[in-house]
Amino acid sequence: MAGRYRDERERYGELADTGQKPEILVIACCDSRAAPETVFNCGPGELFVVRNVANLVPPYAPDGSFHSTSAALEFAVQALRVKHIVVMGHGRCGGIQAALDPAEKPLSPGDFIGKWMSMLTPLASQIQASTALTKSERQTALERVSVRNSIENLMTFPCVSILEGRGKVQLHGAWFDISTGELWVMDKQTGDFSRPAI
Repeated sequence: MAGRYRDERERYGELADTGQKPEILVIACCDSRAAPETVFNCGPGELFVVRNVANLVPPYAPDGSFHSTSAALEFAVQALRVKHIVVMGHGRCGGIQAALDPAEKPLSPGDFIGKWMSMLTPLASQIQASTALTKSERQTALERVSVRNSIENLMTFPCVSILEGRGKVQLHGAWFDISTGELWVMDKQTGDFSRPAI
């Protein structure tokens, strides 16, 4: 109350009266070091954010189960009518590390985390098999490949693929380097990540 709210009281009042109208959905990791609002230096009401372990988007699966990420995606696209969807991975992701090397950082065989990260098993196996890469290079590779995979999974959602085909929604990939504070952006044509010129 004495800090940020005091500085942005008018903005919070406006959001309370008129509701939210963000144009950007960010799907990010729940890692405490990679908060999208901080990375993008955004204020209240500017981003609609979904955070989960390893910033994954599952494939479209209307099977009657509970799907948090899918529900948030559907709400953002159909109710809020966002114009951009950003999947943002990050360096040193614990979920990615566990998917790459389960023996070193085992995932719980319980009800949720192991099943969630199994979405990456085929990709992790391919990257782990590359002996030309160092351990940290494999980690970064899977962090970025999983962003591309999540964007492919986004396109399995009819509400996304139809609007993307009409040019009403754009999909973007990004990767945040926690150690340097740099944001790398994915090229839509090649899938390569690069740092934008400042």
